[in-house]
Amino acid sequence: MKKLLNFTVIFLLITVHVGAQNKTITQEGQLWLGYFNQSRYSDKWGSWLDVHLRTREEVFQGWSQFLVRAGVTYYASERLKLTAGYVYANNYPSQRNSGVTWPEHRFWQQVQWQNQYPRLRFTQAIRLEQRFLHKTLNDKELAPGYNFNYRIRYNTVLNLPLNKTKWVANTIALIVSDEIFINFGKQIVYNHFDQNRFFAGLSWYVNSHDHFQLGYMNSFQQSASGNSFRSRHILRIYFTQHMDWRKPQKKAAEVH
Repeated sequence: MKKLLNFTVIFLLITVHVGAQNKTITQEGQLWLGYFNQSRYSDKWGSWLDVHLRTREEVFQGWSQFLVRAGVTYYASERLKLTAGYVYANNYPSQRNSGVTWPEHRFWQQVQWQNQYPRLRFTQAIRLEQRFLHKTLNDKELAPGYNFNYRIRYNTVLNLPLNKTKWVANTIALIVSDEIFINFGKQIVYNHFDQNRFFAGLSWYVNSHDHFQLGYMNSFQQSASGNSFRSRHILRIYFTQHMDWRKPQKKAAEVH
């Protein structure tokens, strides 16, 4: 199953990039700021929260999106987590919709698992989303109702410490990740492939689990019409925080 999934992802990426050679590709620059919090309240239950603020195509000239994602996490084991929740995203006016701000509502479910070695962390996640995007009447007005589609995301993240032999405070780690997005549903006609996000950067660990992240991400996205693409060059700055509210004796076996 895992080999089949990897093959499918590689095949889709090759197909899309080959097809994009004869299409219009718009180059853009953006800044993405993000905060992640994963809190654990018992051996089995916790919460998920992340907040994002993203700039427009001109990098520093206005905002493109504000997003809040919340969820409830069930710890099936120390390395396997199941999460479900809700997302609110506010999309600000852009070159394509110059005078209207429109919201998006999502429900999401995720399976995340981790393989950890003395000097390597490898995390994978599969996320399913149900997306309700407010309709627009034109570039200036919202229309009644929502467009709906499903989207599935497969994410892989590799963390490798560079200056320490253990995950401790002041560890500098190399982080490389790739996430592919696939749309499906009745309203998806031309862009079953939504986008691919590749990231490479560095993490600085405040302690064994909380860390700042800085690096470059490329988001290669297909339009709903299917005949054009956006290649976004993104400076990404994230802070990730883990909070454990269990009693001290419960924390000994935890894997972050």
